[in-house]
Parts: sequence; C-alpha cells; structure tokens
Amino acid sequence: MVGHRGEVLGRPQVVEAGRAHGVRSRLKIANLGDPVRIPVTVINGPRPGPTVFLSAAIHGDELNGIEVVREVAQEWNHTDVCGTIVCLPVLNVQGFVAQERYLPIYERDLNRAFPGKQDSTSSNRIAHQIYHNFIEPCDLGLDFHTSTRGRTNMFHVRADMDDEGAARLARAFGTNLIMAGEGSSGMLRREATDDGIPTITLEMGEAHRFERVLINHALDGVRSVFAEYGIYKQETVRWPGWRTVIEGWDEKTWLRADAGGIVDMYYERGDLVHEGETVCRITNPFKSEATVVEAPFTGLLVGILENPVVYPGNPLCHLVKIGEMQQRLAEEQPGFAAE
Repeated sequence: MVGHRGEVLGRPQVVEAGRAHGVRSRLKIANLGDPVRIPVTVINGPRPGPTVFLSAAIHGDELNGIEVVREVAQEWNHTDVCGTIVCLPVLNVQGFVAQERYLPIYERDLNRAFPGKQDSTSSNRIAHQIYHNFIEPCDLGLDFHTSTRGRTNMFHVRADMDDEGAARLARAFGTNLIMAGEGSSGMLRREATDDGIPTITLEMGEAHRFERVLINHALDGVRSVFAEYGIYKQETVRWPGWRTVIEGWDEKTWLRADAGGIVDMYYERGDLVHEGETVCRITNPFKSEATVVEAPFTGLLVGILENPVVYPGNPLCHLVKIGEMQQRLAEEQPGFAAE
C-alpha cells in the first residue's frame, strides 16, 4: 500500500523524500503457488503536495498507456516534484502476459470489479488489493486505455463532468474532446471518483501496439495535470486550441453495419465528417454489391474500425456531434485530434 508520505505497505518500506523506488507488489492471488506481482514505482518529492496515481493496462492488451507511465516513472526528472507520484504501468499482469484484454484465467473484466471484495471472486480480490493498496491513499488519478482490438480511438478524455474534481482534472489534461459520463459500475475511474479521488480515463489509439505520437501527446497531458495541481510547478497548464464536451446520448452514436462484407473506410480517427457525407462503404468480395454508410449528423469520428471484415450489426465507427464553432476550429487545426 502506498501512503501519502510514500510508504509502500504490506511489505513495509518507506520511500524517502526526494527519492524514487520501484517494487513488485505481491497480490495474494496465486496459480500453482506463484504470487502475481504488480510493478509499482513510487516517486516521493522533496516538498509536500498531492498524491497522484498513473495506471495502465487494466486491460492487458492496451499498451500505449504502459509506455506513458514507464516514461514518467523512469525517464522524467523528479528532483522538483511536490507530492507523490504512484506509477502502475501494468495493473492486469495476467492479461498482459497472455496479451489478452481480460483476466485470462477467470475471463473477467478487471475494470468492472472495483473497488473489489476481499472474500469474493478472484477478479474482485485482485481489484480489492489494487484499490486498497494503491488507489485509496491517492488524491487524484489518471487511468490510460486504448480501444479494444480491431478498433482505434482518437486521443480523448472520459470523465464524470458533474463531479467538480473530475471536471477540473479532465480540463487540465488538455484534449480537444471530453466524453462526459460517470462510467459503468465497477470501473476504476467511477469508483475512485465516487470515493473522493477524482479520476479520468485517457483513451488513445488501439490495442497491441505502441503509437509514439499518441504517447507524446499523453505525456504532454500528464505535464499539464502536474502543473494544474502544483506537482510540477515549473510546467504550465495546456490549452489544446479548442475543446468540446459531449454530454448527452443524443450527441453520439455508433454507426453499425447493416450488411456483412468488407469495409472501405473513407476517414481516419478524429476526422470531422459532415451530415450526409459517406463515411464508408461495405462491399461483397466481388464489389458487385455495396452498402453506403452516411453520417447522420456533423461530428468527430472518435473511434473507427481497424479490421475491415464485418457482419451485420458490427460497429463501424463512433461518431459524436460537435457545434459550429468547434467545427470551424477542427477544420482550422486538422490532424491533432486524429493523431
């Protein structure tokens, strides 16, 4: 467990002020007697400040966030840190080793098990130990994700914008798009925010790969958050140029395939599409039959299909509505949202 003064509890260790310490925390969940070890780096600054956690790979195949957390932990200069930074690059160790989204043995979504229960299922026990040891002692948190396999997401934040602390954190990260919502029960960000620990989800790219441009954007976002909360007083809070907050379900939709076949996508993630424009076509192997998919309103393509083979009902893209001012700004600053 990480205390506000940098203590690593369970195996009692203390991270002295101005020092960083890496450990492999042992979870009391074992296969054939071997404990599960979660890598943790605690940076305890020389001056007081908030305690923030950075977590990634709660889904074991979501890799972009791992590199973000690793670089913060291992490559940044922490001599001027005010407070404590808890770096958790791989929460779902079993899924990461198997390169699977869920806990491979139990086939459960770890991000639906928080805050967990000590005397419940294996996934709940893992979630309980992670939450009790590393999340509860913190003041705020950043949880890094990607899309699931076969799809990719533009760089954006998901947060409960009705919560003042989460809204402040979401804006401080500095993305063009914020998707508002409390999240599903059992999600790390929802349970932590409800527990008084404002936490946001950062969505960035696709599973099973590193995307350097997105990783760099995310590192900029971390610096901006650290500036907002006084963790890095030498940094400045970042303004992305334009921002829109998507709140209602009527402002976003998944476009789904009405026919099976092979998809020819005309746009990239983060692109602006106008009402009535053709987003993609679905054709048979001979291209003798085609189904045209048009945008029902003007908006941003938050997520798109990567695997072009679809069945009827499969999701093609995630479209969110934006206002006229955001449309103009998106057209003037193309590329960033798509990256």
